[in-house]
Parts: sequence; structure tokens; C-alpha cells
Amino acid sequence: MRLLHTMIRVGNLERSLQFYCEVLGMRLLRKKDYPTGRFTLAFVGYGDESETAVIELTHNWDTDHYDLGNGYGHIALGVEDIYGTCEAIKARGGKVVREPGPMKHGSTVIAFVEDPDGYKIELIQTQSLAAELEKVAAVGSTA
Repeated sequence: MRLLHTMIRVGNLERSLQFYCEVLGMRLLRKKDYPTGRFTLAFVGYGDESETAVIELTHNWDTDHYDLGNGYGHIALGVEDIYGTCEAIKARGGKVVREPGPMKHGSTVIAFVEDPDGYKIELIQTQSLAAELEKVAAVGSTA
């Protein structure tokens, strides 16, 4: 088994596609209208669905708002330069709701952005491949 996608309901599909594609840099992978059901499905992501998990944006034509409830957490994205990424998101009109910095009770650097429907997206600072290789080399030289 593998994770295929996460579905979220959106009130305005074009606004959501603009956010996920233009602000977060995902690609629209496929989109299909279902007129008899009065809904549209749009799949967005950073890679092909055959290789990576994606997000399914579901737009029910007769609903323009959803209550998020208290069970939803967030979507997490790994980024190599969290500070630069947050600045780029702001420059593209995105809303950073928690500036980058260490998480409470830990050292992982995180930030949160919010999509047009209020869904939270966590950005997590990842180390670059070069930094990972340096760590491996340092551990190897002390063995």
C-alpha cells in the first residue's frame, strides 16, 4: 500500500487552485467536472500521482463555505529554506500565520500558512542533501 492523496473540500475552486499552484508552487495534475453530481475534483501536487501523494480539492458546486471542525490538523510540506519560502509565499499573496522558528519543546524549525478556506499547511525545514552528507561523513570519521 501507499498513500495516494488527501481530500479537502473547498468553497471556491479557482481561488484554491491559484493558492496551491501559484502560491505554493504545485501543479494542477488533473481536473474533472461531474455535472450530474454537481461537483468538480482537481488534483494538485509536486510530482506525478504515480510517484507521490497529492491533494484532491473537491468543490461541491452548491457549497461555498465549510466549517473546518476541530478534528482536522494540517498538511505538512518539507522545504529546504523555510525563511525564503515564507517570504516567497507572502510575495505571492499567501498568508503566513506562524512565522518560521523552532517548534515549542523542540528544535525543528516550522512555520504555518493558511489556504483561502482556512486549512493550515505546516512548512518544516528540511536539511539539504549536502548537509545530510556532511553529517554522515562526520559520523564516519569519528568511528
